[in-house]
Amino acid sequence: MRVAIVGGGQLGRMLVQAGERLGVACVTLDPAADSPASQVGPAIIGAYDDPVALARLVDGADVVTYEFENVPVDAMRALGRPVLPPPVALETAQDRIAEKTLFTDVGLPVPTFAAVDDPPSLAAGVEAVGLPAVLKTRRFGYDGKGQAVLRNPELAEDAWRAVGEVPSILEAFVPFDRELSIVAIRGADGELRCYPLVENHHREGILRVSYAPAPALTDEVQRTAEAHARAIGERLGYVGVFAIELFRSGGTLLGNEMAPRVHNSGHWTIEGAETSQFENHLRAICGLPLGDVGVHGNVAMVNVIGQEPDAAAILAIPGAHLHSYGKQPRPGRKLGHVTLLADDPDALRERVLQVSRHLTDA
Repeated sequence: MRVAIVGGGQLGRMLVQAGERLGVACVTLDPAADSPASQVGPAIIGAYDDPVALARLVDGADVVTYEFENVPVDAMRALGRPVLPPPVALETAQDRIAEKTLFTDVGLPVPTFAAVDDPPSLAAGVEAVGLPAVLKTRRFGYDGKGQAVLRNPELAEDAWRAVGEVPSILEAFVPFDRELSIVAIRGADGELRCYPLVENHHREGILRVSYAPAPALTDEVQRTAEAHARAIGERLGYVGVFAIELFRSGGTLLGNEMAPRVHNSGHWTIEGAETSQFENHLRAICGLPLGDVGVHGNVAMVNVIGQEPDAAAILAIPGAHLHSYGKQPRPGRKLGHVTLLADDPDALRERVLQVSRHLTDA
């Protein structure tokens, strides 16, 4: 099998590495000559909508996939090759209004929201949604970018300017108990498998630590999250890995966002699960049997942000596995992650603290 991957970031890199273990040949497309994926496998340099570069990418490919959700949908639809996950999933995830509408349609509760296109509609949204609220761009926001918290109606125009004066969504601020996510895999035959819910800890809009399984996870909550994932997968005719970011608030799961791809909160699966999310994504889109999603004890993933740590210090911690993405250091940039395994939750949290002491942006 030959898989063409649009995007050559760290997710593309880890897909290429998973492909090697499966005997699946992967080639990536990215505008950067030094993309993380280009360091571990064949790569084409070009824009995501460059027809010449795309033609080279898909030449001989059995299937096309993508490693981030901001690739041009029209370009994916025009490739003349199977694209999985299907472009409709990409299109839905690119627009937060469409995303929240999908969640509502399949029965996943969401925070109250309103579409915002200009200052008057923002004022109307404040009346409908109430304050505090979060104003987010409808498209292209990630890691906390393109967002502004609005607590005072007199500062509405400041928030509008802060998000760039572009079409946005105003969402009620959720006093959540914790942030969770579920990573699911759906095959072409409709089979769905889900990793356990993970608990995520963010700072400055960037994921810092994920715990798998989420502490104090009950079977009921897991079943509820899996039912939502199944409904979304069926509605989109999905094939591949996807993640749903959730808020747990007052005993209810609320849908925050969907990622139609492998996800940062699933990186722990490389060492922490029987089959990684990257291998399972390739299995699904290549029509291979889905892999076991069982967990190896208690697992955490710690993101490496801004600056590389001392590798020797990290690897001296029991149960630690360091992944570097081959990226140049920059404040706020994800440079790698550390997977930690432990026999019990207390030991795991201690190891997370040990790792954090060696990170400059922990």
